Amino acid sequence: MKFTKEIKTAIVVLSGILLFIFLYNYFKGQNLLIASRTFYATYSSVEGLTKSAPITINGFNVGSVVGMELTPDGRNVLLTLLIQDDIEFSKNSKAQIYETGLIGGKAVAIVFANDGARPAVSGDTLASEVKDGLTELVNQRLTPLQEKIEKMMVSADDLLQNINDIFDDRTKAHLRGSVARLDSTLASIQRLSSSAESMLASNKSKLNSAFDNAEKFTENLVAISDTLTEADLTGTINRLNQSLTSVSALLEDIEQGKGSVGKILKDEKLYDNIEGATAQLEALLQDMKLNPKRYVHFSLFGKRPKSYDFEKNNYEELNQKQ
Repeated sequence: MKFTKEIKTAIVVLSGILLFIFLYNYFKGQNLLIASRTFYATYSSVEGLTKSAPITINGFNVGSVVGMELTPDGRNVLLTLLIQDDIEFSKNSKAQIYETGLIGGKAVAIVFANDGARPAVSGDTLASEVKDGLTELVNQRLTPLQEKIEKMMVSADDLLQNINDIFDDRTKAHLRGSVARLDSTLASIQRLSSSAESMLASNKSKLNSAFDNAEKFTENLVAISDTLTEADLTGTINRLNQSLTSVSALLEDIEQGKGSVGKILKDEKLYDNIEGATAQLEALLQDMKLNPKRYVHFSLFGKRPKSYDFEKNNYEELNQKQ
């Protein structure tokens, strides 16, 4: 069977058209030779995402974005996702937009939801999610930092303005004078340091002798400390405690009126008796002073001595007057 030129030409044209359609869909991310399913996802923003962007599962390419259009209300963007037919996942899985690299574009990742729900089928609308990329993270960190830097610059400007207001010509002159006096003070300190160094050098031998004496004194203290350590301080302290205990017991007995000393100190009757005896002894001594002859009789002529009272009055004369 022979083909005419017209048939050959028609076959070539049809083959070219089919190849063009295949390549056009292939470059759009749709392979007509592989069975696939269509899913949808709605996003508020798909900035950086383009048609034919890859769809991945755990980094493996399983499809592409074949459609991107606004929803009827114009507030969201509806994506059409074409995924290979042999990939199964739950209908509650998420279609997550993420950045593929620092300078790359964006892609869509299928995040599995292991919830035991039914597998997703062609035509289902998947839950959408946008993962913050490096640019968004940097902006989130830099925006507060930028605000802080701006506030700091304003504060620094105010501070410099206040400093300029404070440091007028008069204050600057005072500061220059203070710096000059400080320089003079430092020079005086340096001279004083030199004098002290010279004095130390001239008295080096005396200082060494003083240090030697201090060392000997320290050694003596150590020796005294060792002697005290070797002494029976514990026994001495125990004996002292026993003596103090005995004295305390003795004082307690005296306080309670026990023993001779306690009875003397605590017996009021004895005190009264001693006080009465003292009074009588005082009267006896007074009477002996006034009438010594009553107690010592010595007379050559046998004359009886006269009696007197405490006021040196004669008893006989007093009786005759009465």
